[in-house]
Amino acid sequence: MRHLRLGLMAATVVAAASFQISTATAGEIVVGLQCDRTGPTQTVGTFLCPGYHDYVSLVNSRGGIGGHKIKVMEIDHEYKVPPGMEAYQRMKKAGAVVIGIYGTPHTQALTPLLHEDKIPGTSPGFGSAAAANGKKYPYLFPIAATYWSQGAAAVQFAKDQLGGVLKGKKIAYIYYDNPAGREPLPILHKLRDMEGFELKEFAIPPPGVEMKVQVQDIARRFRADFVINHLFGKAPSVALNEFSRQGYPLSKMVGFIWASGESNIMGAGGWHKAQGYYVTQMAGAGSDYQVLRDIKAMYKAKGKAAPKEMESTVYYNRGLLWAALHLKAIENAVKAKGGSADINGTDVKNGFEAISGFTLGGILPPLTITAEDHEGGGWVQMFQVRGEKFVPVTKYINGYRDTVMAMVRGH
Repeated sequence: MRHLRLGLMAATVVAAASFQISTATAGEIVVGLQCDRTGPTQTVGTFLCPGYHDYVSLVNSRGGIGGHKIKVMEIDHEYKVPPGMEAYQRMKKAGAVVIGIYGTPHTQALTPLLHEDKIPGTSPGFGSAAAANGKKYPYLFPIAATYWSQGAAAVQFAKDQLGGVLKGKKIAYIYYDNPAGREPLPILHKLRDMEGFELKEFAIPPPGVEMKVQVQDIARRFRADFVINHLFGKAPSVALNEFSRQGYPLSKMVGFIWASGESNIMGAGGWHKAQGYYVTQMAGAGSDYQVLRDIKAMYKAKGKAAPKEMESTVYYNRGLLWAALHLKAIENAVKAKGGSADINGTDVKNGFEAISGFTLGGILPPLTITAEDHEGGGWVQMFQVRGEKFVPVTKYINGYRDTVMAMVRGH
């Protein structure tokens, strides 16, 4: 049975899929959030989506936006497209002015409906990189580094790690064999041709728990100088162990954003199993941020302990990113309407395109979203596993930005 989760402030209501959803009461603003808490990517969703709810609860505890409370309507689609399509229709019926879409296949399937219905959809870390082109996709907002930007940043990072020259080097790309895993291939091929490195691709079939043969090939036959890892679900944990068994240094591998969380490290057996491993982040890792202290204070004021989900800072913090950008766009829309909660999808679309230099106190890169660039600059930051934490090793970077955007405009 699919579960429907409605969150208002800290509250979460779970009901059967047949539950009849009412629209917002007077003064409330409804936002939709699709999630996977019970499917193959639950190692992400069970931390990311609570982060989203907690940020909304924090804003609501302070009076909401212009005095208007935000009502979160969450639906767990179990990373399946048909339930995601059904979830969209329920959210539309409930009057959602923005919908967070969880999953690349879901984003691809829902894109035509977003534009037909004029409801902005956001897909941070999911979907097509071409959606960064706001002129072509006016109601779709990646709002964070797409897979093309992540791929470009990974190649730039590999270049820096390998002495500033890639010509003649061997780079392995190991990826989950689905639309999300294949999405970075165009930018990797483009940069291969530009930089003159040898690129070999290693597809891992779902569910991503068998990859011994591919890892042996990377480590012993291909002898990669550097590995780019775009795996998710249980696969990143399996990869860390397989590469270690083959004696391949994890300091020669960088993981994309869904292979970069504490849950991935714990799934491999703990921090000692991942020493030296590099990861890509689109929001800050760790807990030394004011917004996290504010959320803990909110729980303390209610006589409650901070939720355990906060301990998985990488994916929890991305939930904050997602919610904060939704609410910033809504704030801009409400201001443009003179403080009224009577806003629609087009108002919120315009609100997204008015976001400039937004960092949420340093937990986010400097995001500026325009009518032309719905990605916000393609910024990421590289971290490395050292001891029992992720340590930043770069500032925010957006490698080969001109090349990425030229491809986006030409797609």
